[in-house]
Amino acid sequence: MQKKLSVLVAASALALSACSMLPQSGDETKNWSAEKLYAEARDEMNGGHYEAAVKLFEKLETNYPFGTYAAQAQMEIAYAYYKQADQAQALAAVERFIKLHPNHAQVDYMYYLRGLINFNDQIGFLSFVYEQDPTERDPKATREAFAAFKALVDKFPNSKYTPDAIARLNYLVNAMAQYEVHVANYYYRRGAYLAALNRAQAAVQDYSTAPAREEALFIMMRSYDKLGMPTLRDDAQRVFTMNYPDSRFLNPNASGDAPWWKFWSKAAAKPSPKDALQ
Repeated sequence: MQKKLSVLVAASALALSACSMLPQSGDETKNWSAEKLYAEARDEMNGGHYEAAVKLFEKLETNYPFGTYAAQAQMEIAYAYYKQADQAQALAAVERFIKLHPNHAQVDYMYYLRGLINFNDQIGFLSFVYEQDPTERDPKATREAFAAFKALVDKFPNSKYTPDAIARLNYLVNAMAQYEVHVANYYYRRGAYLAALNRAQAAVQDYSTAPAREEALFIMMRSYDKLGMPTLRDDAQRVFTMNYPDSRFLNPNASGDAPWWKFWSKAAAKPSPKDALQ
């Protein structure tokens, strides 16, 4: 028995010795400089490996929290989550940056990115592939995108991102107006003419310059007719024909132009945080 125990002890000691001779795995980035961490993270980003890039940027921020690369790493993390379509993480990273660096030279980019995150959550370029009008979705993200882009325009009117933000604001106004029209049509088809009238009126009053105003007026005209209000119907018809004498709604056989929302299918590519520094 004593002999067997001695053999086991010897075997264990030999195994431990062998393990000590094997190369020890560790963090290969432990002694990397900030420059190398950033370069490697950017390579991962350029290759579309966003999860790996986030890990490297987080390590860069942790190892060099007061260096020149820390704030840039935070921006890159937000952008990486955005590219991954992880809206919650992307927005959290953006809000963190704005809170920590309200006077940063590139903070306007983060306001812009916040708008893009909500904008793409609502719109999504796949909607154009499948010929889907994005205004048929829940308008919550549309309103949040509008608020984000408006904050950029109000705070940074001279930002290089402001012209694009303004174009997107116009688009979003149209989207919100068209959503009201979708709801009005829904009520009208179900015979809830008063509800249809109220939603159409809201679209006309709140979004007077949106393309959807045309259809909203037409719904008002039809709703007044169904409600037995000929005087108001005639008033709505007079305004409608005066503003839209060649309306497609007066000629159901007309093909009409492409939907207003189609123009965004050719939107320019969005800049990355690296572009923000150039």
